[in-house]
Amino acid sequence: MSWLETLRTGVNGVRSHRLRSFLTVLGILIGIAGVIIAVGLGEGASAQVTSEINSLGSNVLTITPGSSTSSTGVRQALGSASTLTMSDAEALSSPVDVPDIKAVAPITSQSEVLTGGSQTATTSVQGTTASWLSVRGRSVAQGRFIDNQDVHDHTAVGVLGATTASELFSRSDPLGQTVDVNGVPVTIVGVLASSGASTSSTGASNPDDLMIIPITTGAERVFGGSSRNSLSSIAVQARSSADQTGAYQEADHLLLELHGITNPTNADFTITSEQSLIAANTSVDHTLTILLGGIAAISLIVGGIGVMNIMLVSVTERIREIGLRKALGATPRVIRRQFLVEASVLGIIGGILGVVGGILGVIYLPGLIGDPISTSPTAAVGALAIALAIGVLFGVYPASRAAALAPIDALRNE
Repeated sequence: MSWLETLRTGVNGVRSHRLRSFLTVLGILIGIAGVIIAVGLGEGASAQVTSEINSLGSNVLTITPGSSTSSTGVRQALGSASTLTMSDAEALSSPVDVPDIKAVAPITSQSEVLTGGSQTATTSVQGTTASWLSVRGRSVAQGRFIDNQDVHDHTAVGVLGATTASELFSRSDPLGQTVDVNGVPVTIVGVLASSGASTSSTGASNPDDLMIIPITTGAERVFGGSSRNSLSSIAVQARSSADQTGAYQEADHLLLELHGITNPTNADFTITSEQSLIAANTSVDHTLTILLGGIAAISLIVGGIGVMNIMLVSVTERIREIGLRKALGATPRVIRRQFLVEASVLGIIGGILGVVGGILGVIYLPGLIGDPISTSPTAAVGALAIALAIGVLFGVYPASRAAALAPIDALRNE
């Protein structure tokens, strides 16, 4: 029997029991689709977070306050203390003490409700200086950014992120419009260009959902007296990516000295870099992908056991047929090949349907769950290879059992 005839016989064997074959294929289908979607979720999440981290700026270090302790002795989250001041930001701007630092942007931030015309939006209002634009690597799409004169004069002007501008002024030009922020009328003088980060992000995680005002205006008029002397964070830009390590060490050493801290483990601030954030995100996404992939692999194993089960049933049902074929001259090799082909057909059909299901999931699931899913051709090709391997591996034992049957015993079987 030629390979073509063997293939035709195998396909006919699968078609002769359509419902049983479909139920067998279903386990492989679910497993393959699960592998593709799991890999896509991991890659999509990694790409989204990396995009958001990159939107924070190029070669940027972010310095945040340490944690505070409540009156009950409970340790609060990082950033809850008020340990960073404008004096720290000014010291970090000194080219003599920190030669590897190019620019510094002090930041005060609070979540506020903005009212523009008949629309309202809750967003992050950040008080900062003119250097924020270059430190964060952002640009202005309309109007202008705040300048040093605005900071000096405590001017009530603001710049909106693209998302916030769209929410408040979707049908009109935001430039020149007045937005009420905590009872203070702020005139919009500019709109930031979109950062290019995922639009599915919301609130503080969306770099386009914010409002920028002069840091002095925020401290004196918008945020209240509690924010006058403390900063939410300090964004520090190194001169180049090669200078990031030097900038980190210089900033760390200078702040420890300014705060009178001799033991670095007792530092009342934290410095993070793009590389550390991306590394942490990559590690989490890798773990998540392995976890989801492991769950999908269990489905594949269950599907493989289903293939073995159905092939054993098929061998039992066709013992007399096997005996007749052997009596007519079929060798054990031909019999083994026939049943392996049938098992492989089941695996390939499950793999193809699984790939189709996985691609449909990649297309439609993001709209349902709100998270991005990347398409991975490698995962699709690998899934097909796994499906074929499952058909072959789990079909070996039934095929070998069929090939080992003695013709006389098989023909006598009832």
